[in-house]
Amino acid sequence: MANIKAAIKYIRKSRRNRLRNIAVKGNIKKLLKESIKQIAANGKETADLIKKAISAIDKAVENGRMHKNTAARKKSRLMKKFNAAKK
Repeated sequence: MANIKAAIKYIRKSRRNRLRNIAVKGNIKKLLKESIKQIAANGKETADLIKKAISAIDKAVENGRMHKNTAARKKSRLMKKFNAAKK
């Protein structure tokens, strides 16, 4: 355990950020899975779910929770599946 006061504060901050990161990434995972499920089922809510997923990914990048290339890859794969299903 850290002895210095600043180190203790940094540990607290790290824990808080880690929990926030896990929550954001979990939400993105959930939205991506739901979107893919809707794409496979040709659901009516597909476009809305995709918009929500892309929005969540963009917010994660904006807040520094996800790398921009990772976000681009996830969005690209999602849109690729959506466009393939439309054909």
